[in-house]
Amino acid sequence: MAEDSAFHLDQDAGYRDATKLVSIGIHSWLASQLTREDRAPVMNGPEHEDQHAPLSYHGAWRIVWLIFLLVIIFLVLHALEAVILLFALVFLLAMVLNPIVVWLQKRHVPRAIGVVLVMLALIAVATTIVLFAIPPLSRQLQELVRSAPSVWQGIRVRIESLTQNYPEVREALPRTDEIAGKAGAAAGTLGNFLLRSTIGLVGGVASFVFAILLLVFVLISPRPLVAAYLALAPQRYREQAHRTLARLMRQMIAWARGVAINGIITGLSIGVLLWLIGVQPALIFGVFGFLGEFLPTVGAFLVSIPILLVALSMGATKFWLALGVIVLVYQVELNVLVPGVLGKEMRLHPVNILFFTLATAELFGLLGVFLAVPAAALVQIVIDEFYLQPRKLDYAALDSEAAALVEGKK
Repeated sequence: MAEDSAFHLDQDAGYRDATKLVSIGIHSWLASQLTREDRAPVMNGPEHEDQHAPLSYHGAWRIVWLIFLLVIIFLVLHALEAVILLFALVFLLAMVLNPIVVWLQKRHVPRAIGVVLVMLALIAVATTIVLFAIPPLSRQLQELVRSAPSVWQGIRVRIESLTQNYPEVREALPRTDEIAGKAGAAAGTLGNFLLRSTIGLVGGVASFVFAILLLVFVLISPRPLVAAYLALAPQRYREQAHRTLARLMRQMIAWARGVAINGIITGLSIGVLLWLIGVQPALIFGVFGFLGEFLPTVGAFLVSIPILLVALSMGATKFWLALGVIVLVYQVELNVLVPGVLGKEMRLHPVNILFFTLATAELFGLLGVFLAVPAAALVQIVIDEFYLQPRKLDYAALDSEAAALVEGKK
């Protein structure tokens, strides 16, 4: 028994020694592997990828799928342009009117009743415009179209007096009979074009009623729509999706506020001042001034063109007076109204606004122009939130590099 006990003790001691040796060996191997990984460069991380390497097969397929996705989106937009335009305008209007409904809610007005009150106010404003503003506007618009040949003749006379020494320039100008024919054709199609663009979305009156109902439903219960939008965003992009919608709402509210306040002040100022100096139709030009506020910065130039052309046909004095009116009104707007009303919310480059104006007009017609600024703002916000901000760019360095390129420096 004593020998068996000694044998078992020796066996246990040997087993413990072997286990200890194996443990030491495993720890030594793990330590060597960790040291080797620390010394080896990480080649799979995106920060260590060779930026000068040729395009990989995976990268090429990503580009192909992106192009394919863009083509599909374009085809869908083209096929459903009327429906998309209708829903886009309704959602934009709901985004702008929601703060008013929320303001009524905070004063203990139920949301449904607040929506009804807002809709009644909109109907009252629209009815007032139709009854009192549309008839004189229609008369002045017809007068402007009928007077287009005489306006062009007056412009031609002024230009010819300035180009007597340059016969090539004078011959290059269109003839009066040509512009008269074009004006007549434009007068014949203007009404139909406006009618198709305004009420020809999906079905005339039915489309208008559908838009009103859709607006009411969106305003009464917007929370499920916003929740669905956030749910569609992947979890890792949820914060960016939240900020994107919040920023878009702030910018659209600021834009609508600017259109309402700046548009009324600018339109009245242009109309009254042009009426005082005798440039007609002043009412139409005042409306142009109001509509120009839908396109910040760019609208001022677009509004100025017809005003200056009509004023030029009346003589050099009228032209310079009209130019003075435009400069005065828009300088006051730029330095007083825009900082106070828009603040720092809207920061869109004029080139972006022009591009989206042409793009939305091409896609959706005349009403698509009202979506130019919202579309430009949305694209800018999405690029900033999902692409630029994660990269943490040094904008000061980029600005210096851009300045060097513009100035022709190396």
